[in-house]
Amino acid sequence: MEQYPFIRIRDLAVEDRPLEKVRHQGISSLSNTELLAILIGTGTREASAIDLARRLMMQTDNDLHRLGRMSLTELSKIRGVGATKSTRILAAFEISRRRRADQPRQRSSVRCSEDAYQLLEGALSDLVHEEFWILLLNRANQLIEKVRISQGGISGTVTDIRLILHAAVEKLASGIILAHNHPSGNLKPSDADLKITGKIRDAALLLDISLLDHLIISDQGYLSLADENLMVQTI
Repeated sequence: MEQYPFIRIRDLAVEDRPLEKVRHQGISSLSNTELLAILIGTGTREASAIDLARRLMMQTDNDLHRLGRMSLTELSKIRGVGATKSTRILAAFEISRRRRADQPRQRSSVRCSEDAYQLLEGALSDLVHEEFWILLLNRANQLIEKVRISQGGISGTVTDIRLILHAAVEKLASGIILAHNHPSGNLKPSDADLKITGKIRDAALLLDISLLDHLIISDQGYLSLADENLMVQTI
């Protein structure tokens, strides 16, 4: 029987290497053999990772269900695979099984300033220094992610508009809620608070992202600029 040539990943054309394909075309562009080669990691003196992956697929007649049912002992008996590589493969299939069994978590809905405060109060209310956070929301006003933008001193923190918009664009957010704390307990917004809110609002609008609110939080509670009709001011 004619043997396949020994092919190492670094011998492939750059555009055919799994990492390059993932970068430019996404993980779904990889074949089953290439995905297995990534799990295998390194080859042996006689066979590359690609060769071992191909050998595994041939052993199971290119049937992933059959491969996923194989035991550690069965996989380890395949020449060149061994216990370590077999364990990596089994771990990948086990993660897939657990993902299918796990119910997607319900995202928190942010319908008002109180909902936003409940999401941020634990992170901000008891700090002795200032921090600036944002809530990223989808079109249904459901939470995508909480992001800490900056950490400062007792009397202030730097707020970089570019970092805020970068986080929003990266997570495909449709709405943003800003929040920072006042360690002094004073909930009154400063002129700087109003000015940065206006700048972020105007910059976000250029990207079709809505700035919904800006909360000031302390151990005394919170103040919502939206509830106080301070979001519409022209700064």
